Amino acid sequence: MNCEHCKERLATVTVTQVVNGQKSEKHYCEVCAQSFHPFNLDFHKEEQIPIHQLVSNLFGLPVWNSGAQEKAPSTPKKSDQCPTCGFTFRKFLNEGKLGCPQCYETFGKQLPLVLSKIQAGTTHSGKAPGKPNHHNEWIKKQIDSTREQLQLAIHEERFEDAAELRDEIRELERKLERGGVDAP
Repeated sequence: MNCEHCKERLATVTVTQVVNGQKSEKHYCEVCAQSFHPFNLDFHKEEQIPIHQLVSNLFGLPVWNSGAQEKAPSTPKKSDQCPTCGFTFRKFLNEGKLGCPQCYETFGKQLPLVLSKIQAGTTHSGKAPGKPNHHNEWIKKQIDSTREQLQLAIHEERFEDAAELRDEIRELERKLERGGVDAP
């Protein structure tokens, strides 16, 4: 198959794009793919691209790769470095993680832009590791209590009540699966 752009060279690169659930594929030669593809890839390499490289490329930020032929950037200014660990924002983009808690304050103005592009927002709204979720415990107790009521209703042959209790248990279990959050 020939390249869809130049129609001269053999197409060796397939670019797949999914927009609103619709998948489209384009087939390019290496030359055309390098000129169109935003990640500036070397298609002769047999290795995967690290996630920090992809994130940096998405934001149009240069990535310093110590193993590459690129020259290291000049010594960063003190304001571009964490005073505690010496971590730089560029190093964060390369590694995908910060060096210490002070880095969050040092790079506080730059982080929201990056974080809002790679996750839903810049504030934590989920579970915290190691902390019990008291709402989930309440739901579990509610399920146990409702199951006892269900068994009693079945024993007393109140089947309509039993069906309602069964439905209530299912709803509580769904709520528990969602982390105790009511769905809209």
